[in-house]
Amino acid sequence: MLHGHLETAERSVDAALARYQSGSPEWAARFRVVKARISMMRGAYSESLRILDAPLPHSLEGTDTAVERAMVQGLDYDDLDQFAAADRAISEAEALASSTHSSLLGAVAQTRGILESDRNNFPAAANAFRAAAAFGREHHLPRIELDSLGELAFIAMRQEHYDEAIDRFRAVLETSRAIGAADDEAKTLGNLGWSYWVIGDFENAEAHLMEAQQKAARLGMTEDQTYWLVSTADVEALERRFAEADQTARKALALAETHDDKKTLASCLNVLSRIALSTGRMEEAENFNRRAASLASDPSQGDFSTLIAGRIAAAKHDDQAALAAFSRVLSDPNAETLLKWEAHSRMAEVYASENQPVKAEREFDLAVRTVRNARDSIKTNEFRLSFLSNAIEFYDAYVNFLIGQGRPGDALKIADLSRSETLEESLTSPDQVRPKAVPLPHPQEISRRLHATLLFYWLGRQKSWLWVITPEKTSLEPLPASAQLDALVASYRQSFTGPEDPLEAGNADGRKLYTLLIEPARTLIPKDSRVIILPDGSLNSLNFETLIVSAPQPHYWIEDATLVTANSLSRLARSTGSRPPKSANLLLVGAAAPASPDFPPLPQAGSELEVLERYFGPSERLELTGKEATPGAFLASSPEEFSFIHFATHGTASSIRPLESAVILSPEGGSYKLYARDVVEHHLNAYLVTISACNGAGSKNYAGEGLVGLSWAFLGAGAHNVIAGLWEVSNASTPQFMDELYRGLHSGRDAASALRDAKLTLVHSRGNYRKPFYWAPFLLYSGS
Repeated sequence: MLHGHLETAERSVDAALARYQSGSPEWAARFRVVKARISMMRGAYSESLRILDAPLPHSLEGTDTAVERAMVQGLDYDDLDQFAAADRAISEAEALASSTHSSLLGAVAQTRGILESDRNNFPAAANAFRAAAAFGREHHLPRIELDSLGELAFIAMRQEHYDEAIDRFRAVLETSRAIGAADDEAKTLGNLGWSYWVIGDFENAEAHLMEAQQKAARLGMTEDQTYWLVSTADVEALERRFAEADQTARKALALAETHDDKKTLASCLNVLSRIALSTGRMEEAENFNRRAASLASDPSQGDFSTLIAGRIAAAKHDDQAALAAFSRVLSDPNAETLLKWEAHSRMAEVYASENQPVKAEREFDLAVRTVRNARDSIKTNEFRLSFLSNAIEFYDAYVNFLIGQGRPGDALKIADLSRSETLEESLTSPDQVRPKAVPLPHPQEISRRLHATLLFYWLGRQKSWLWVITPEKTSLEPLPASAQLDALVASYRQSFTGPEDPLEAGNADGRKLYTLLIEPARTLIPKDSRVIILPDGSLNSLNFETLIVSAPQPHYWIEDATLVTANSLSRLARSTGSRPPKSANLLLVGAAAPASPDFPPLPQAGSELEVLERYFGPSERLELTGKEATPGAFLASSPEEFSFIHFATHGTASSIRPLESAVILSPEGGSYKLYARDVVEHHLNAYLVTISACNGAGSKNYAGEGLVGLSWAFLGAGAHNVIAGLWEVSNASTPQFMDELYRGLHSGRDAASALRDAKLTLVHSRGNYRKPFYWAPFLLYSGS
């Protein structure tokens, strides 16, 4: 039972009861308490209470068996939301345990903590769990300590301290695996998944929730299996995978109907109602919502049901009922923050439909403020990164509202407000006060100062937009919804890995993307001028230079413009756009010793290093090569003192944890990775960082932040420009490419112009190197 193997435990206890029922009332009573506890752990609370109805023999009164009986009763009543009865039972357990100095004092404290947590009395709950953990430590009871630490993590999660909760859950998961506590492992995996879901990291959320429900199913923990299943369905629905979400939620509902937990049943119905609402099944949504509301004794579930009821009313154009429902959510001081920002945004949409723009804008503004305040409470880069995924649709609604009001300039400000916040904060050390937001400079002034046309993209579910910003004016152009653009980008990217040149093959996707994304701005972009792309969504993984221009004859857009990629207008406003420093020095890192079979020696790394040596004399460069090219050596080399930093080595991009994307260097004390999370914590002043490695730009795209990986980290550390790869870089062509790049830089060309010239050298060549696979992975990121 303690290891979570509930079916095996129940078979054993049933056999014991059959053996002792007639001959030993004391042992039969002890085993009845154990059986009741197993039933409680499986979610059969009413059955557990029925088992405990039989009184204990007089000889067991005042013993640990009596203490445990009262504890299990308290937990049963708690899970049935009968808090007064739970309090009486747990108080009885506390009195018994205290008077007998019971070995169960720690477990009793833990039970008290569970009740107080469920009653939202978090300070009292935390005190109880801390007492239980201390008791477990002092009496060498690792399970008591582990369970209590897990509950403290759960309280942090309930209080919306998500970075603290995730760190605690990770520690509990590691310990539960070490001591073989399978039930704790399953619960902790699920709680980790739920925490990732709240901060918008859906990929990590789904992975942890799936593993949690599978483990719970194997252990016979039906209630937990059900809850993690419905949480998985919630994630699938948020990712708009409605068919999968509906199937998962209905499977959870079938399980929820078999046990006593009304909270989990209400969760299933709430998720099913939201899925039905999102897929236009209004009657079904109402039926699910009506039943969920009747079960929702838990305030958080009640707020969820009320919010969905408001959405249903809004869809039926019953505006007063919708506004009343959203107001009820907002008036609950204990409502979860993500429900509050949604209620503000949904209320704004109702006011907009009633042609009350002042009220609508007020609610949209409150929604955005709520999102930003919640995000600011998270201290860790890793967890801040994904946060906007849960709220980006409300920014989208605000942007579309302002455009509908004829205010495209204000819409641009809101769109830019969602961009690069974590990247921005990376430039503020932990001991510094975060700078107050400054008004966004006039976009046309940014364009004038940088001598560039700015193309700012916003991809939405119903509508997408392009702001074309020149020194003279700002124009707004409509674009297709994100799904259409996503499909085109994915298809076109695949064409780069094949044997054909997309240009020569007349690739339709490349032409279509140019028509949709660039053609509306074509007359505002002079030939051979500079263009700064501010992409969104899937466009972050697209190299715009590869788009195919049809006239006067088919050619790649790189023939017409010099491109730079940026994250936000606010960061561009502080970008200098200057030429390379005249007194330049280089930190050169590469030709690392083999770290593992996955990262064999790069055959052309030596040639690439020799190329760079031509442009920087011995006194102008520091080389970390071979065994000296270690992560520690890089960090100890004062990288902030170099104007150029160049890596010629392997690289990795992590989609699960992007800040674990890494440059692969020589082994050093078992470590050979220079992680993005380490890079972002060391301030740089480099004019240019070049990551001549695979996937240096990253593979994980976050709402508001774009691709997060090594390039993001170096910009966050303070580099002015970063060149990084969108996909695997060819070892064969790279030395020639870098020779052309640094020749241009050495002659005084700025980074964007030098990079374009190097690419055009390959584009105009006669061999395979003319194909985008060889020159297009490298992008220039700027804006620091």
